[in-house]
Amino acid sequence: MKKIRIGTRGSQLALWQANWVKDTLEDWYPDLEIEIRKIKTTGDKILDAPLSRVGGKGLFVKEIEEALIGKRIDIAIHSMKDVPTDLPEGLCISAIAEREDPRDALISRDGIKLNDLKKGARIGTSSLRRQVQLLNFRSDFEIEQLRGNLDTRMDKLITRDLDAIIVAAAGVKRMGWEKKITEYLPYKIFLPAIGQGAIGIETRESDNTIKGMIERFNHRETSLCIKAERSFLKRLGGGCQVPIAALGIITKGGLKLEGMVSSIDGKILYRDSEEDRVDRVESLGIRLAERLLQRGADKVLKEVYRDWIS
Repeated sequence: MKKIRIGTRGSQLALWQANWVKDTLEDWYPDLEIEIRKIKTTGDKILDAPLSRVGGKGLFVKEIEEALIGKRIDIAIHSMKDVPTDLPEGLCISAIAEREDPRDALISRDGIKLNDLKKGARIGTSSLRRQVQLLNFRSDFEIEQLRGNLDTRMDKLITRDLDAIIVAAAGVKRMGWEKKITEYLPYKIFLPAIGQGAIGIETRESDNTIKGMIERFNHRETSLCIKAERSFLKRLGGGCQVPIAALGIITKGGLKLEGMVSSIDGKILYRDSEEDRVDRVESLGIRLAERLLQRGADKVLKEVYRDWIS
């Protein structure tokens, strides 16, 4: 094989990720010709509504996966937090690269930290998960819906006269904008999205040559953590638009998974953790999800889905 076509979204961050994969492959396989193809997804097209109102799963991957199935591209590069837990038939995640910082980051106008923001501060976020954790932390905050690519959202901090925005630290750091971060939000207040900070590379299941090349990108510890998080999400039946969060961390004894489910207003928040061996990470995610469901998270999720429908 002499040529590989990479499919990706067209944002600055997505292109950074695609070019990182491209450069690495060229180092490994100098004779390889690699082309990057930008594909516009449904999530990129609908910018006038919150993701929680758009509904559906795979808003940022569906069109890219269709190109992969149709053999218009050979591999697809995704942020793992955008990838639904159920993949289309014939496709697989062949590698999950080493995770960047999974925390959320606060960027404020005047360098003011989250707890020191004024009463009624206007905070921009595109994430229902971030919204509910903000309101659970301080119910006086005003949440402003903030859609668009990372650079666009950062610009809106000024153009929309917001007090602060919350974004994924990983993207900011990858783009070299780390100095703009006011504060990294601690896990005890903010659990990240499932898969946040990790890059996934998707291939066709039957394409053994490509899969063999891509598997070199896989980072075992990251992959184990993401598997645990995604099994937690799958058991809860959620997507990236639902107020669900989880983080897997490798420990001496195995893997610790912490998970969260919240009501839309942030007033009811279920959170717990569990640990198990690394060869049991998927069952670990299921067990933690079932524990939260038994405590009442099922009622919260039913209200969220009912709100979607209405």
